[in-house]
Amino acid sequence: MSKDLNHPIEILSPAGDLTRFKAAVDFGADAVYFGGKQFGMRAAPGNLTADEMKTAVSYAHTANKKAYLTLNTLPRNDELPALPQFIETAADAGVDAFIVTDVGCIDLVKKYAPHCELHISVQTGIVNYQSAMFYYNLGANRVVLARELTLEEIAQIRAQTPQDLELEAFVHGSICMSVSGRCLLSDYLTGRDANRGDCAQPCRWKYRLVEEKRPGEYMPVVQEDTGSYILNAKDLCLIEHLPELYQAGITSFKIEGRAKTEYYTAAVTYAYRQAADGFINSGYSAGYRPDPAIVEEVYKISHRVYSTGFYFGTPRSGQVYDNGGYIREYELIGVVQDYQDGIATVLQRNKFYPGNYDVLEPGRQFLITVDALFDKDMQQIESAKHAAQIVKFKSPPLKKGAFLRIQK
Repeated sequence: MSKDLNHPIEILSPAGDLTRFKAAVDFGADAVYFGGKQFGMRAAPGNLTADEMKTAVSYAHTANKKAYLTLNTLPRNDELPALPQFIETAADAGVDAFIVTDVGCIDLVKKYAPHCELHISVQTGIVNYQSAMFYYNLGANRVVLARELTLEEIAQIRAQTPQDLELEAFVHGSICMSVSGRCLLSDYLTGRDANRGDCAQPCRWKYRLVEEKRPGEYMPVVQEDTGSYILNAKDLCLIEHLPELYQAGITSFKIEGRAKTEYYTAAVTYAYRQAADGFINSGYSAGYRPDPAIVEEVYKISHRVYSTGFYFGTPRSGQVYDNGGYIREYELIGVVQDYQDGIATVLQRNKFYPGNYDVLEPGRQFLITVDALFDKDMQQIESAKHAAQIVKFKSPPLKKGAFLRIQK
């Protein structure tokens, strides 16, 4: 157990672009981490330009939230000349911290952004208090712990490090099958370097066995017709274990998913915000468990089978072997664009009809009934069947950015 149970709780959410950044703030994140156009470990999302960075940081600070910039790739020699300007631009935008892996980058951040905090990335693979102390002595304010640690090991790190060194740990999202995400599989198979933000996720592929002298004869790795997804890790979900994480001394509860959608960001942030607030309001009770309706939120998004990772010991079944896909129990129908005089204007995401819908908006989840649909000119229509169609209907008040879902 942590020697200090008076530390705050931070819900840290991901953002792959400015829209997702704002969703994270609106739906309850205490801080948001994001990437710029360079030096981040997620190349697939749009990420933020210098101007967008200023907008995002201002949006966060206006809401009394924080913004952390990922600088967590391993830059090569030819990239180094661009680093000082990148760091200064981000610092001028007002970012609160840089999430860094490379020790050379740590040195540059200290030189060109001395007023910003240093957070040490999960990519460094910190699994013991000596490593944590090494980075603390380099000036780190926070270390992001390796995903392979148990709660007992985290508590030991907390007990052997200064209280002003914050501990951050992933609590939700995709898990890489490699130690702290340091993988060469994608680079070998596709030429896309996972350690430079361009992972092709070959661990999610379906594999079969080929014998050297029998080309074209594919044998299943296990006795299943569908093949075997032998590297496909389950998703992480700790929403029902916040007291244990807190007691181990974790300061920041980190949600994975900078490549995920705006809806994913909003829904998972909302769920963990509600769970954390419930835990705090319980007086930090060790027996606290969130309301089932809050837990259900993490099942309304697209996800793989959930697990608790390594927190309670090495998982006996950490992979999903029979498929590489997602579980989708709910479908996003539309996003509210406006609400005036009892009429909601919604941007359609999937075909929908009049009926009962589940609504998620900042701070609450509830149900509504839509009796009739209308097009943008208020002409009644049978259904919204065109992609990105503007649809209107009468409803109780809905906030801009609210999401409409329906169970499949």
